Amino acid sequence: METLFEFLFKYRPLIYERGDFILGGSWTLYLALVGAAALAVPTLLLYSGARGKSRPIDRVVLSGLRVAAVALLLFVLFRPALVISTVVPQKNFLGILIDDSRSMRIADTDGRPRSDFVQQYFGPENGALLSELADDFILRFFRFSSDAQRIDDVGSLGYAGNKSDIGRALDRVRQELASVPVAGLVLVTDGADNTFQSFEEPLLALRVRSLPVYTVGLGQETFPRDIELSRVDTPRSVLKGASLVVELAVTQTGYAGSTVELIVEDNGRIVNREQIELPREGEVATIRVPFTATEVGPRIFGFRIAVQEGEMVVENNERETLIVVEDNTEKILYFEGEPRHEIGFLRAAVQDDENLEVVSLTRTADNKFYRINIRDPEEELAGGFPATREELFSYRGLVIGSVEASFFTVDQLRMIAEFVSRRGGGLLMLGGRRAFAEGGYAETPLADVLPVILEEPQGDDEFSAEITVEVTPAGRTHPITQIAGTIDSSAARWEELPPLHTVNRIERVKPGATTLLTGDGPGASPQVVLAYQRYGRGKTLVLPVRDLWQWQMLLPLEDMTYEIFWRQLLRWVVNGVPDRVSVTPSADRVARGEPVELIGLVEDDRYLKVNNTEVVAYVTSPAGAVDSIPMDWTVNRDGEYRGVFIADEEGLYEIEVKALEEGEYLASDAAFVRVEDPAREYFDAQMHATALRRIAEETGGKFYTPETVSTLPEDISFTDSGTTVIEHRDLWNMPAIFLFLIALVSGEWGYRRLRGLA
Repeated sequence: METLFEFLFKYRPLIYERGDFILGGSWTLYLALVGAAALAVPTLLLYSGARGKSRPIDRVVLSGLRVAAVALLLFVLFRPALVISTVVPQKNFLGILIDDSRSMRIADTDGRPRSDFVQQYFGPENGALLSELADDFILRFFRFSSDAQRIDDVGSLGYAGNKSDIGRALDRVRQELASVPVAGLVLVTDGADNTFQSFEEPLLALRVRSLPVYTVGLGQETFPRDIELSRVDTPRSVLKGASLVVELAVTQTGYAGSTVELIVEDNGRIVNREQIELPREGEVATIRVPFTATEVGPRIFGFRIAVQEGEMVVENNERETLIVVEDNTEKILYFEGEPRHEIGFLRAAVQDDENLEVVSLTRTADNKFYRINIRDPEEELAGGFPATREELFSYRGLVIGSVEASFFTVDQLRMIAEFVSRRGGGLLMLGGRRAFAEGGYAETPLADVLPVILEEPQGDDEFSAEITVEVTPAGRTHPITQIAGTIDSSAARWEELPPLHTVNRIERVKPGATTLLTGDGPGASPQVVLAYQRYGRGKTLVLPVRDLWQWQMLLPLEDMTYEIFWRQLLRWVVNGVPDRVSVTPSADRVARGEPVELIGLVEDDRYLKVNNTEVVAYVTSPAGAVDSIPMDWTVNRDGEYRGVFIADEEGLYEIEVKALEEGEYLASDAAFVRVEDPAREYFDAQMHATALRRIAEETGGKFYTPETVSTLPEDISFTDSGTTVIEHRDLWNMPAIFLFLIALVSGEWGYRRLRGLA
């Protein structure tokens, strides 16, 4: 199409886009206007006065054709032209940025790697494109991956970069060429930027300087056959023995409906295998895989899909993630308003779990309490339920049974709400006659915290229902509900369990809450059996049944369903509960030489943010060297501290952050960062034409592919950047004008012949 345009209108479309249209006439213009009027008036009078066989429509058509022909001749006499800026040869620099990352090794075009294009067009021996560019410009080559560096020629490229930062590369080259006249930048890449940073600021700086970027996109926009494990969501840390359900996102092209094997490994040891069905073209399949974390310490969990025949990229079939498996003892307070069987059965269910410590407090009479598993009889819970935030916040989880809201003071109710929102603890409320709305909680601060809507009981009749528990779609894959070996077997197991009783009418959850279990029975609407929601820094759960312990009585002695459920429920209640000091690295896996940013949060024993205290990160390298990194208060956020270190050794870094006040130890936290050679260049590695077009359009450049790049040297020469001269390009002798004039004259003659007016 562009070739036809150039034939008809003499020049390529780009010249029309960048040039300014002018008319070359001066005094001749006025003579032409007089002549046009002199010719047009007699012509119109001649046709309008003609009679005979002619009709009014004939006179209009013939007049229009004659006037159009005359106007076209006048247009030629005006000597139309385009004024365009062109570069002065060898007076301007041209920056050429070439992607030096690993994705350039992908052989997705005729079985050849993308890097072959660079050698073919920019190589010193056979670079035809390079020769044309060198005729007009002083060339400066740059390689880029995580940063841009000057190179003498493309022979030094190794295509080994493990990161593509296009925005940073453009900004770096713009700064380096700031002192010389630059006609533009040529960006040769697949466009797969994996820094997830915005291009807005680099492009704005280029626009301010009027520096166009000509992008050359390499590779295919869509791989014909490929499977990619695009995302893996895992927690940073879990308790030893925790049941995990990891969510993975899988995409594919060319394998729709195929069944493949997914393998889960813990430091190279296979812990699970799953057969999964691949989604349709263009869809993302969310796969949930259960497994158990049994080994303590920082563990590398790998997830991989077996390579299929014909895959374009095999490196994107596998992902690894770092999970710290902790062997801590998590302390939970269980408070009941009356003696009941659940306390004893629950304690028996978790007594062999070394990572759970359940402290129970039971009201036996007014101002009388029975304490079990307390560490200090003189201090812990001596006055009953905690009356201060410091005492309550020393626990990581809180279970409230059948105890009326009026038992607590207003401050204690607010304190429980803050236990979740500020401290980040986990709260579980159980069913009973004195729980939920029946216990008067509808108008208390806890009504906002709970994930369900509390409705006041109607009438004097007490609600009671026997319900059969059913797992919801969300509950089917949740870690709490995995009571059998696989997701399917767990779902089937829930259908076999004995019915339960509830005395709390709870039918609705709040927006944003998640229901895991429901119950249905004769004479009762579907009831919520297990639901949760995030609230502030913590989470709240409800289990409004009163006799879960009956499972232990009705199921066979060897059946461990009751024990498994309670252990997983309580583990999830305390999972992710923050300490007074917490540290979060910017990434848990980085490449060698990359900076790692540490963000620390420091709080006191009431979990109020602490500023201007001493915070130090002790970084232990894989070789065992310890480096202390002072962390400074960020000022922008209370209690937040920041530090940075360079990960220059491959292996596992251990970071311990300690907070001190006037030299006295407050608290500490630990994190891990793995330094390795990442494979991120092979994920989402298709040619990103949309991003490259945006870069070109917003800077005044143009987007090319290997099929269209031959016009690049000529296109760059027509620019307003750098040192330029003004050229005039005549338009009066365009073939299109000549052909149009012939068409008008022939049309008039042909019409007259057709109508018998000749």
